[in-house]
Amino acid sequence: MSPLLTLLLLLAAVYYWWSASHAKEAAIAAGRKACERAGLQFLDDTVEQRRVRLKRGQDGNLGFCRYYVFEFTVDGDRRYEGRLILLGERVIALDMDAHRLPDNVVRFGG
Repeated sequence: MSPLLTLLLLLAAVYYWWSASHAKEAAIAAGRKACERAGLQFLDDTVEQRRVRLKRGQDGNLGFCRYYVFEFTVDGDRRYEGRLILLGERVIALDMDAHRLPDNVVRFGG
């Protein structure tokens, strides 16, 4: 293998690792923030990457689309799953399992 090709492959691997670590940090922050807003507890302080693929953004540029899952709880009794999709470091989708409302949430109606 030529030294130039080796260098390019090494640079590509370093870029992928760097972008993956930044995307994971963004996913953890987004999961934590979603849980805080809903009065829930973000569990294990981490996310798990389930899938990665190439996808075009709104600007037409190709980027890594990463799918993450995380767990949360209402009261520590039961774990629920949340899902995040990031394009680059930008959250493009967030979904959380249906769960009991925390006790401190005001309920309307009767």
